[in-house]
Amino acid sequence: MRTETDSLGSLDVPDDAYYGIHTMRALDNFSITGEHAHPALIKAILAIKLAAAKTNKAAGDLSAQVADPIIEAIETLLDQPLNYDMFPLDPIQGGAGTSMNMNVNEVVANLALELQGRNRGDYHVIHPNDHVNHSQSTNDVFPSAGKLALIQNSQPLLGELQSLITALGQKADEFATIYKMGRTQLQDAVPMTLGNSFHAYLKPLRRDMERIEEAVAALHVLNLGGSAIGSGINVSYYYQSHIIPELSQLTGLQLTQASDLFDATQNLDSFLALSAALKSLAVNLSKIANDLRLLSSGPRSGLNEINLPAKQAGSSIMPGKVNPVIPEVVNQVAYEVIGNDATVTATVEAGQLELNAFEPVMLYRLFASLDHLTAAMATLRKNAIQGISPNRDQLHRDIDLSASFATAMANSIGYQAAAKLAKQALKTGRPLRDLAVESGQFSQAELEHIFAVAEIVENERTPEHGLVLKRSGYTS
Repeated sequence: MRTETDSLGSLDVPDDAYYGIHTMRALDNFSITGEHAHPALIKAILAIKLAAAKTNKAAGDLSAQVADPIIEAIETLLDQPLNYDMFPLDPIQGGAGTSMNMNVNEVVANLALELQGRNRGDYHVIHPNDHVNHSQSTNDVFPSAGKLALIQNSQPLLGELQSLITALGQKADEFATIYKMGRTQLQDAVPMTLGNSFHAYLKPLRRDMERIEEAVAALHVLNLGGSAIGSGINVSYYYQSHIIPELSQLTGLQLTQASDLFDATQNLDSFLALSAALKSLAVNLSKIANDLRLLSSGPRSGLNEINLPAKQAGSSIMPGKVNPVIPEVVNQVAYEVIGNDATVTATVEAGQLELNAFEPVMLYRLFASLDHLTAAMATLRKNAIQGISPNRDQLHRDIDLSASFATAMANSIGYQAAAKLAKQALKTGRPLRDLAVESGQFSQAELEHIFAVAEIVENERTPEHGLVLKRSGYTS
């Protein structure tokens, strides 16, 4: 054991630990989730520390004898898989991220000392605060690292969202000429195509793509150089002018510095915007999952319009039962993301005066939303969408027996007369067309047009967008 001292007193730290006393106190204080901080967040803090060390060296604020071992230590950490023995802290912690920031400072300092052949804890040579954290505060490091990590983690999500949009578009094309009944309030409405159903999913998802991209773009504005509450205290003008360009070069991102480093809210509204965009995506994905479960319900006593790929046995007691497990898991991820957004919203609102103390849980839930939505879209695409097939016979029977064609009759014989025929069809179970013929109210040409499913569906998608336009015997 080695003994380390801070303003609260002394603690024994294991000799083999790269972290120090601040991390030890946090381990005792914040045993909350049993999880670790997101690896992207830790890597982002390390990237900021690297940019800071290089900038402070160039400014003459850190000597080469101190800066070079720090730079070497950070580059070593960034080049290897993350070791949670070094970074053991819980993602939810008090102190607005100070514990995580100090954990990284301590690990970097001790690794730098080791690279110099010195003992861990020999802080009079390289100190976690005085050297690794030079020109920085948790106030600017932690939210900036959160932004970098969110930018990084948004890219797999955007890629998977585009892949899902492409898969849905392919199904829309594949099902473009397969007719089905449209429904409102789960009741028969008018005919459409199965392709229309899948095509309708594309626009909201594309809008979600735009919202997420816009929110991610806002994350590129950082408050580095602001130090404590944006005051710039203990930060050189050189550092303030060069830290963002240095970090941009390191990360390959086009980063900019906040125009007002004292703005206590500028770090948080971008988190809120991203959370809202992810919630919108979750809601739209859940709607799609709901539709898939309904359309595949049965198979004998439900809609049974489509077949979902059978992925696993559906019951421990009912033989042969297959459940829509992939849409179900998408629903559950969506519910989680909606809850995460409520958490982010509450944490942003709860910020007081010049600092928000709740960024750790804010980022914890944002990372969960990004990662889980990415995984949910991947399994939805691979294990459901790509393998969907239509039940053509069922779709044809639904249209043949539907009373919805009464809608097309109303223009000719009036709403009440058409409703009477529809009710008779539902009561007797007979096709509406047979009752229309028997009623003697229509000519053969009118019947052909009223029950011309292909023409109805085609007219629904024309610029004129009318069920009556372009039909012989009707006003145009």
